[in-house]
Amino acid sequence: MSSRFPVFTARYGRRALIRKLPACFGVLPLLAAGPAAAREIRLMMLGDSITAGYGLPRGQALPVRLEAALRERGRTVRVLDAGVSGDTTAGGRARLDWALAERPDAVIVALGGNDGLRGLAPAATQANLAAILDALAARRLPAMLAGMLAPPNLGADYGRDFAATFTRLAEARPEVVFYPFLLDGVAGDPALNQPDRIHPNEAGVAELVRRMLPAVESLLGRVPSG
Repeated sequence: MSSRFPVFTARYGRRALIRKLPACFGVLPLLAAGPAAAREIRLMMLGDSITAGYGLPRGQALPVRLEAALRERGRTVRVLDAGVSGDTTAGGRARLDWALAERPDAVIVALGGNDGLRGLAPAATQANLAAILDALAARRLPAMLAGMLAPPNLGADYGRDFAATFTRLAEARPEVVFYPFLLDGVAGDPALNQPDRIHPNEAGVAELVRRMLPAVESLLGRVPSG
């Protein structure tokens, strides 16, 4: 019996191995593939010349720098540049459907600067931004609203009314991430702006990104996974 036992064991082992081979080969591709890569989030910036990178070298626009900063923090994000120089809130509202053809997962609304520069009625600015935010909500797209201030030469009353359009919109839509002033820490500083004192230079864009990151990451946290 002892002489047959090794033979029996060898035969049994070979048969078991043959039966298990298909399962083993099925697992191998999964092991080779490794963990699934994180889904890339498409974040759109709907804005004007500040978004479009007016006056800046190629690759230094706000969306590009913001994407680089997010990726440095381990986030797989593609920031889509939907900035048009000179655009008002009315222009952004008119081209919203076209912009959304890029299929973003979330949107930063960074419009209003040109409304203020032109002295447009704050009520019209508010109506346009409300329509944009409502359209994003209807599509279940998480949104961030970046506020803007009017230039001081238009008077204190206009400045207060203009700034209030953004706060009123944010208060009425708690689901929207609110960043009170797009140019926070940069506006009015000659060292951070181009000679026109309106558009940020490269150092100014870096400061915008640094200050915006917490709000942007809060927005990304509202993007559904999967």
